[in-house]
Amino acid sequence: QVQLVESGGGFVQSGGSLKLSCAVSGTRLRFDTMGWYRQAPGMERDLVATITSGGSTHYADSVKGRFTISRDNAMNMLYLQMGSLNPADTAVYYCNVDRVVNPGGARVNFWGQGTQVTVSS
Repeated sequence: QVQLVESGGGFVQSGGSLKLSCAVSGTRLRFDTMGWYRQAPGMERDLVATITSGGSTHYADSVKGRFTISRDNAMNMLYLQMGSLNPADTAVYYCNVDRVVNPGGARVNFWGQGTQVTVSS
C-alpha cells in the first residue's frame, strides 16, 4: 500500500522559511513525477511545484524564486524548501506522486494527508 506522509509544516512569520518533507512508503520512486500542491480554505487545490524523475522542475508563478523542490529517490523522499513566505502562502500542502501505469499513458495519483502552513503578517 502506497503511503505519503508530509511533515515540516507550522506557523511562521512573514518573510520566514520552512522546509516540507514527504516520506513515501510502499513503492519505489523511479520514473514518477512528484509534486507539491496546496489548498487554502474555500479554494481549489493548486499546483505549487513538480519534479520529474530526471530532475526537471516546474513552479507556479506565485512561488518562482522563493520555493525549491527536490527529491531523493534512494530515500523515497520529496522536499519543498520555502522562503520569503507571505500570508498568501497559507494553506494545507499536499505531496503527490503521479505514476504512469501502462504504455497507453494511464496514470494513478497518490496523495498525502497534507501539512498545514500558516504565515502571519
